[in-house]
Amino acid sequence: MKYIVIVPDGMFDHPVEDLDKRTPLQVARTPHMDYLAQHGMTGMVQTIPDKLPPGSDVGNMAILGYDPCTSLTGRSPLEAANMGITLKDNEVSFRCNLVTERDGIMIDYSAGHIRTDEAALLIQALNEEIEDEDIVFYPGKSYRHIMVLRTDTPQEYMALKTVPPHDISDKNITGYLPQGRLDSRIRDLIAKSREIFAGHSVNQVRIDLQENPATMIWLWGQGTKPNLEPFAQKYGLKGSIISAVDLVNGIGRLAGLDIIDVPGATGYFDTNYAGKAEYALNSLEDHDYVYVHIESPDEAGHVGSYKEKIRAIENIDKHIVGPIRDYVDAHPDSRMLVLPDHPTPVALRTHTHEPVGFAMYGKGIEHNGAELYNEENTRALGIKFKSGEEMISWFVRENLCF
Repeated sequence: MKYIVIVPDGMFDHPVEDLDKRTPLQVARTPHMDYLAQHGMTGMVQTIPDKLPPGSDVGNMAILGYDPCTSLTGRSPLEAANMGITLKDNEVSFRCNLVTERDGIMIDYSAGHIRTDEAALLIQALNEEIEDEDIVFYPGKSYRHIMVLRTDTPQEYMALKTVPPHDISDKNITGYLPQGRLDSRIRDLIAKSREIFAGHSVNQVRIDLQENPATMIWLWGQGTKPNLEPFAQKYGLKGSIISAVDLVNGIGRLAGLDIIDVPGATGYFDTNYAGKAEYALNSLEDHDYVYVHIESPDEAGHVGSYKEKIRAIENIDKHIVGPIRDYVDAHPDSRMLVLPDHPTPVALRTHTHEPVGFAMYGKGIEHNGAELYNEENTRALGIKFKSGEEMISWFVRENLCF
């Protein structure tokens, strides 16, 4: 039996005034997702537990079949795991965004989606100029990086209240800086980064090109050493994962899934959609399960662009859902599942807690009445699964029944 899970990150949305109070998904041309609804099962699943924030760490961990309430130690350690950073018991990692702040306002949570080679030079400057033997910065991709802090009191840093920068776009950062008993050390690092980046040649070039400079770092999403039960042990399947995002690949790596790199996969609007489907299907030659994550709808939500979100959804439907549906039709002993990890409404430009809709198709899955796959139609069918773990446990059963 083969299983394919497709996760268009943040795809679900709220009605948009400029779209005649329809969502981007309702406006987008999605014949393949609609086919899954018309010939398979749809409904809602609560991927984000009430007591946890609606992040991609929580949502993707849930869809991968784990309980975030017991398995999640923080977002940053998941990204660190994919970057080959092994945390020690006395270390806390922080997600380190390169951001654009101007006159106290968070202008851009990604510093114009700064290029990876440029970002690496800025991270190098932090390591060279911040004189603290207990702190190391690790370069990642584009604006996403990691800081590791060695400390005798990791729980004190875990207790800090930190906020994702994409949640405070166009807001004054003063009330959103890290808060807690040891917040001064983290705030000082953010302030120091302003000084280091102010005259850096990378930023001078970006300004000359009329691109947003990286004016400082933003530290958030802290966590300690994680531990996940191997996916093969939990579900009896040999699996793989495809994503351009360290966070998602990090969960997969910790779960023992094989990480498949796709040329041209960027985690942005220009990602290689067709390549993700091609590599996913190739992986099924020697894997039972593949998890395909696409970041572009979430990025569109964060920048507040319904046009980019519609375009991303249509690309996913045409270049990923379509070919994988063809595979499932040609291989009767297979199933596929499509759903986002959480909503990212373009009007809010951040994640929300609402349940999301899914569409399942393939062996043993019976049609339950939907004619279209979107927020309204899946909501009408109600909650089918109270957690991602419950959904995946059901999805990979040999014999399906409620």
